[in-house]
Amino acid sequence: MGIVLRLLVAAGLAADAIVHWRFAPDMAPGPNTPDDVIPGDDLFRAQAIAAAVAAVLVLVWARRWTYAIAFIVAASAAGAVLLYYFVDFGQLGPIPRMYDPQWYSDKTISFTGEAVATIAALIGFFTAGRKEPAESHSTRTPVG
Repeated sequence: MGIVLRLLVAAGLAADAIVHWRFAPDMAPGPNTPDDVIPGDDLFRAQAIAAAVAAVLVLVWARRWTYAIAFIVAASAAGAVLLYYFVDFGQLGPIPRMYDPQWYSDKTISFTGEAVATIAALIGFFTAGRKEPAESHSTRTPVG
């Protein structure tokens, strides 16, 4: 089951990374954006890089800490998608207004990947490092 979880986490994070990287240019700040705001394209690129790094970490090292990182990256992205779909906070400190009440196929792909990666990473976190039950000694036939 370990390899399946690793692949689910990596695939979900890969979908997240690809969609965020593709949409980063569309999130560039407009001409009237205040200087104290982090550019949306930078936020999207950072998310894409974080998702890609987390995916590689889980593929290379399936440890509790790598699953924890993957969970944080995926869950925070999925939460942000839902939050900014339903609530218009406006600008929050240095974070620009990200409200987007529309739903489209790329958002579905990204959210599905994030949700799958979140669930698989959580399962991986709780199961990583556990050993399969050892073969029962009573089933062995005595030698001699």
